[in-house]
Amino acid sequence: MIEYKMNLSNDQIEILEGKKGDTMRKMMETLVLFGDIFGAKRMVEVTHKEGHLVTSFGIPLLKPLFKTMEELNKEGIVAPGKFTLDPRPLDYKNVKCNFLEKLVFNKILYGKQSDYEKQLLKVGLKDLDSFSCTCYLKECGNRPKKGDILSWAESSAVVFANSVLGARCNRNSGMLDLFGSIIGYVPEFGLLLDENRKASWVIEVKTTKIPEAQILGSAIGMKVMDAVPYVIGLDKFIGTELNDDNEAYLKDFGAASASNGAVGLFHIDNLTPEAKELGKSLILENAKHYVIDDEELEKVYKSYPNMWKHKDATPELCFIGCPHLTLSQLIKWNSDIKESLAKHGKSKVNCRVVLTCAPKVKNELIASHKDVYDSIYKMGVTVSSICPLMYTNNPLVHGKAIITNSNKLRTYSMARYFKDQDILELITK
Repeated sequence: MIEYKMNLSNDQIEILEGKKGDTMRKMMETLVLFGDIFGAKRMVEVTHKEGHLVTSFGIPLLKPLFKTMEELNKEGIVAPGKFTLDPRPLDYKNVKCNFLEKLVFNKILYGKQSDYEKQLLKVGLKDLDSFSCTCYLKECGNRPKKGDILSWAESSAVVFANSVLGARCNRNSGMLDLFGSIIGYVPEFGLLLDENRKASWVIEVKTTKIPEAQILGSAIGMKVMDAVPYVIGLDKFIGTELNDDNEAYLKDFGAASASNGAVGLFHIDNLTPEAKELGKSLILENAKHYVIDDEELEKVYKSYPNMWKHKDATPELCFIGCPHLTLSQLIKWNSDIKESLAKHGKSKVNCRVVLTCAPKVKNELIASHKDVYDSIYKMGVTVSSICPLMYTNNPLVHGKAIITNSNKLRTYSMARYFKDQDILELITK
């Protein structure tokens, strides 16, 4: 048995001694060593049993991943609470590719996708409609409660769970999320501890109108990096009670702060659970200050590089929804695109436009708002559950002039970021 520093319960020691099988032992060893590295004093129970995995793509080079999954399948090990996971990398029906692009996707990038999904189902994937980075939406059903301990990965889901739902989870890497879900314990350190959930930055929002969520999150992420920010002044724009609209705003804000920095938790004064409960007592005495006004936001926006080979190229493809869109966002984008097309005397968008959302959100859109769904396709727009980041991994796609309103996609690809209003002009003018 490995040497370890933390205090373990009898049940945890039995797993570490191999009394529940060698595969369970190896997973427990990994979690214990991980906790020791970060100074955890003990393991704590995962109280929200449903996990969320970040590794949703079958890249052939990830041989250790498939070997581990094969071992879990062979032993009949299943995550007790089952799990959701990040979006699929492909959707040829709604995000069309040419022959060469498909060849690279199928043979080089994601050639193990089908086999990997079979492994995932055996080890506890809820169903084949559970691929989304927004697992916490009510349609998707994987929504923790305040104070719940999670074993999740996917930075945008973790920051939402910590901040908007008041759950507790560290920014885990792939496979640690699954191991914690199966074992039922995670090491207690980082954002699981009260003292590390306090804010070391105070952000004062002094804009004249509601800031674009993606740019505000980007500005904060780049400034505070992995620290916890306490945001003052945003509540006057988005309210003091959580609802579908401001949760969608905070989803995009959090994803930008997590990808343009490494934010795992934020507090919004008078709005998010811990800020409403504890208020400014969450702010550390020596907290740094950062004022964000209209000029600062514009400076951040203009700092984003144009990575296109041909700087003034006409957009070929537009991705809206990274993270995946909510139902209300889909409805609003339909309305906004339709209005912009009418303003320019047009009926269809002038480049390929893809609205991305969770499969179960798309199902709900069709079931309860069929007129909206039909309207979207009538305008030449498609709805997909693809991961735009995984699509842009293809080197043959790098030369495409892709536009987006996602700061996360901008950060991890060569896509060019535009504000929502600018996106509308570009796709309809």
